[in-house]
Amino acid sequence: MPRQRLGQHFLVDLDWREQIARAIRVSPHSTVPLAKDDSHCWIEIGAGHGEMTRHLLAVGGPVCAIELDPALSSVLRRLAKEFPRLTVVSRDILKTDLATLASGRRIRIYGNLPYYITSPILHHLFSFAAIIDEMHFVIQTEVAQRLAAQPCTRDYGYLSVVTQFYTRPEFVFEIPREAFQPPPEVTSALVTLRLPGERSKLALKDEQRFLNFVKLSFSQKRKTLVNSLRSLAKPEKLRAALASLGLRPDARAEQLTVGQLAALHALLQNS
Repeated sequence: MPRQRLGQHFLVDLDWREQIARAIRVSPHSTVPLAKDDSHCWIEIGAGHGEMTRHLLAVGGPVCAIELDPALSSVLRRLAKEFPRLTVVSRDILKTDLATLASGRRIRIYGNLPYYITSPILHHLFSFAAIIDEMHFVIQTEVAQRLAAQPCTRDYGYLSVVTQFYTRPEFVFEIPREAFQPPPEVTSALVTLRLPGERSKLALKDEQRFLNFVKLSFSQKRKTLVNSLRSLAKPEKLRAALASLGLRPDARAEQLTVGQLAALHALLQNS
């Protein structure tokens, strides 16, 4: 029985499971499947009844299935008796140390994420970016679009910048409501996040300070940066910094790339 408070929507459609497996390269029918001797550790978030777990196990490496629901964890432990490479972790993902689970291996992640907690989960995972190579998530379509959104578009915002700072997002495809039980109220999508992102190109002294700067820049999205960042610098200083980057004095955060935001932050910090 799905638990509404945990945001559970199980992917019951076998065809869609196979399509996802092909897209994340764990199906033998993938265009370029992962090598059988791939040394990564797969971490699955919200493994449910194991709907996708068998696909991940087919690659041959270790799989850590994280499932908070005790009843579902019991189901997964029965599956682990069949597959010794499967470790079941009954824990909140937000309180889980991925480095400990991976035991020195590089990480790939798959998850059917609860819609109400997608953003906190992403922020937690980004703290382990140094050991993660790929993440594949089934999430609300609207959120998937925000992760991959480009500047000057409606969906581009703080979450877009943070995601693209750490990863290279790709909106893969939509999944209909009917593929899940119970059907969610909104459509879902598969999004792939490959690492590293823009972070690897930027020489930042203090990443958290930069992310705080980004959050402040987007805190009042319709305002110009000169107005949004008044607590950091005087308007004339902000206009001069924008001009030095070839940006208009009335530029808004939604118009700047991750690199431009980083450059603006550096100018304000150094001047």
